[in-house]
Amino acid sequence: MSQSQLSEVLELASALIQRQSVTPEDAGCQNLMNSRLEKLGFKIEELFFTDTLNTWARKGSQSPHFCFAGHTDVVPIGDEKDWRHPPFAGLVEDGILHGRGAADMKGSLAAMVVATERFVSKHPNHQGSISFLITSDEEGPFINGTTKVVDLLEARNEKIDMCLVGEPSSRETLGDVVKNGRRGSLTGYLTVKGIQGHVAYPHLAKNPIHDVAPALTELSNKEWDTGNAFFPATSFQISNINGGTGAGNVIPGTVDVQFNFRFSTESTVEQLQDGVNSILKAHDLDYELSWTVNGLPFLTEPGELLNVTLDAIKEVTGIEANPETTGGTSDGRFIAQTGCKVIELGPVNKTIHQVDEQVCAKSLDDLALIYESILEKLLVKA
Repeated sequence: MSQSQLSEVLELASALIQRQSVTPEDAGCQNLMNSRLEKLGFKIEELFFTDTLNTWARKGSQSPHFCFAGHTDVVPIGDEKDWRHPPFAGLVEDGILHGRGAADMKGSLAAMVVATERFVSKHPNHQGSISFLITSDEEGPFINGTTKVVDLLEARNEKIDMCLVGEPSSRETLGDVVKNGRRGSLTGYLTVKGIQGHVAYPHLAKNPIHDVAPALTELSNKEWDTGNAFFPATSFQISNINGGTGAGNVIPGTVDVQFNFRFSTESTVEQLQDGVNSILKAHDLDYELSWTVNGLPFLTEPGELLNVTLDAIKEVTGIEANPETTGGTSDGRFIAQTGCKVIELGPVNKTIHQVDEQVCAKSLDDLALIYESILEKLLVKA
């Protein structure tokens, strides 16, 4: 397939990849999408917060209100010499779309727009509402993106009933996995204080690394919960330990430890924080501890949105999809906190954030068919 023979979905996906939208830059991606949505009758709101461009586009004012959510920003490419194809060329070769964002998530964005164009063309007077919530801040600090738009919508009591986030959820082939929830993420920043001194005179010093080690072992071995039918057990992982002056003959005065919980709906932020403090105090440590709540867990239980999505996948691909809650966090966590039902469905995620990011070209065409079928099932009632 030559570049001049690309399908509607691939042509748009390629055009989006060619815009070098490394977080928090949008580089014209949203304008390209908005120009097409505006022709369909969408009311476009461009919302700029500090360094981040966001789009809220909506067609209709009635329920049910279905939203496509996603992000135009991508992670850095690293060393371009390591790439087989130029990372921002958006080339299709041997049935594969190459480039940064092909899988995460410009391919999904293109499928959303084309699916919506086809659906509105067939059903100009469809029931309910369709909206797009698009940010350029998902891969970065996630401060000025989806969370700010959600706050704005909540302030004016504009509710989303159902949302599909285009994150690359699939594992081996398109549609084999649908995310119907995500674990929460809680990060702790711990500083344990000791007394600096010479290693030859340990009785005159107090080594905070030695002091904290048993507590870290206990934290690592503790069973925080056992999970449930939808979530695995909560996990505790230490990600960074920093201590010492750089000299081999100095006992450090402090040690810094960073750790993270990925937690299920069986645990709350407060329970995890209390559990950590209880263990640290039991070890008689002199410490300071601060926290960042990166996201709360959410779950969309079996119901209309999930059932319709599973049916649409089966119709297009013949696959029986598995609903899962594994993986990292996504912007779905902000939308779900409003009470909205949220699922995530996108292409295979094997190469996301990697050199030579790529996605099967046909899978994006099929993804657009799945998205269109979901719209049909939700917004066209017999």
